[in-house]
Amino acid sequence: MSSHSVRDPEAAKGVGFGLIAYLTWGCFPLFFALFDGVPAFEIVLHRILWSCLFLAGLITLMRRWAPVAEALRYPKRLGRVLACAVLIGLNWGIYIYAVETQHVLQASLGYFLTPLVNVALGVIVLRETMVKAQLVALGLATVGIGMQFFLLNELPWLSLMLAFSFGTYGLFRKQVPLDGLSGLFVETLLLLPLALLVFAWLSAQGLSHFADTPKATGLLIAAGVITALPLLAFAGAARRLRLATLGFLMYINPSIQFLIALLVFHEPLSTVQLGTFGLIWVGLGVYSWSAWQQSHAR
Repeated sequence: MSSHSVRDPEAAKGVGFGLIAYLTWGCFPLFFALFDGVPAFEIVLHRILWSCLFLAGLITLMRRWAPVAEALRYPKRLGRVLACAVLIGLNWGIYIYAVETQHVLQASLGYFLTPLVNVALGVIVLRETMVKAQLVALGLATVGIGMQFFLLNELPWLSLMLAFSFGTYGLFRKQVPLDGLSGLFVETLLLLPLALLVFAWLSAQGLSHFADTPKATGLLIAAGVITALPLLAFAGAARRLRLATLGFLMYINPSIQFLIALLVFHEPLSTVQLGTFGLIWVGLGVYSWSAWQQSHAR
């Protein structure tokens, strides 16, 4: 049997896992819109709490405690993991706030911007070389953001904060020698004491929404579970697909959010905002073409 025929089923599985991950992430606005009157920070603390418990159960079932124990054995090495934990917690909070305040278009724009922020951080922090196509892509994105600033006298702060928090998270995450499952568990574990303290304070003050109604309780617990499930699917895709293929699938998430914002939440889209999206889409097209060319050459 040729190696090509062996690889094809695995690649098909990888695409399937990738679609599950990115479709789930893309539909997140529909889920977080179900929370009625629950502030974003409280959803984040329950997301930390229940995802930590859920991931602990998964790691036990899969017998994957060895890398977790190795990471926790050297507390002085957990600085980057803690930075990852703070950044991903901040990203979650900003994203949920964007959904609650009906700024899903800005959230979509933020995740479209993330690959270009990754390129910029690679050049600035890691001293990576930027090819001409990447420079063009970054220039188009900058012009798009500048259009909003000069024509609408406003910056898409939520978009920029989402892009930079997730882009910086990726930068630190690359330097942590942990797989996706173990890494997310250690990150949530580091945030768990703070989440428990805030939960205890909210409960003592009578401000917690956890036991208000069965619906609220179920949604808060589910927030932790749906944090972990697409990550596991993404890990399965990453093991089976080339980085270039995974990069193309990545655009499914913000594209679905964009459509949900327009068709479900009926958020207004001005001509200037559409122009911003258009320039960034062109930039992403140039960037993706460049990435594909580099991957094909290798």
